[in-house]
Amino acid sequence: MATTARKTNWFAIWVSIAVVAVLAVVTVLVVVMNTQASSPGDKPQSSHITSSGAIVFGDSKTNTVTTYIDFLCPICNEFEQSEGATIKTAVDAGKTTLEVVPVAILDTRSNPAGYSSRAGSAMYSVVIHDYANAYAFMQAMYANQPQEGSAGLTDQQIIDVAKNAGVNMTPALESEITSNKYQKYVQAQQLPQGATGTPTLVVNGTQIPVTMNPATDITPHLK
Repeated sequence: MATTARKTNWFAIWVSIAVVAVLAVVTVLVVVMNTQASSPGDKPQSSHITSSGAIVFGDSKTNTVTTYIDFLCPICNEFEQSEGATIKTAVDAGKTTLEVVPVAILDTRSNPAGYSSRAGSAMYSVVIHDYANAYAFMQAMYANQPQEGSAGLTDQQIIDVAKNAGVNMTPALESEITSNKYQKYVQAQQLPQGATGTPTLVVNGTQIPVTMNPATDITPHLK
């Protein structure tokens, strides 16, 4: 009985190879796009910023007060007005270290969205370029806080707030503010476990309910 040789279908083989190659390219693109979407972006680098993104004021080895704040949050502003002076006095006296973590939980509450993270990004940039006036800038951002639902301050208005607060506005700092260099990083910041909103107050590792009374929220928890 005669045997018929099978012909190799090279066309089908090359088509299969091409399909596999295309799928591989698509897979790589999807991975890259997902990575970019979830990337925290540029990480602010300074001796005054911890590896977790906390901005540090003071150098006490005894007490640490940590606040998670959103520059669009009116309750954060109220917290600053009612308890900020007590915290600042303790920092200046060397009694406590203050750690400030800008977050962007209200990023969608401005129109267009993004003010919270733009403001937080500017805060990081000021800390890096003019740390001496960073606290004054933070206070000035609260003093000029826009309403929820508004467009928020423009980048130029944030620059003007910084200048009026005494910040040395170098070309490099201005460029970082207008480019929102650390916006993605702020957007990636998270509240600590168990926290439900801003401001979140942590004193020496313990979350403290905010009552707007420093005699309740701050003083009793300091060593």
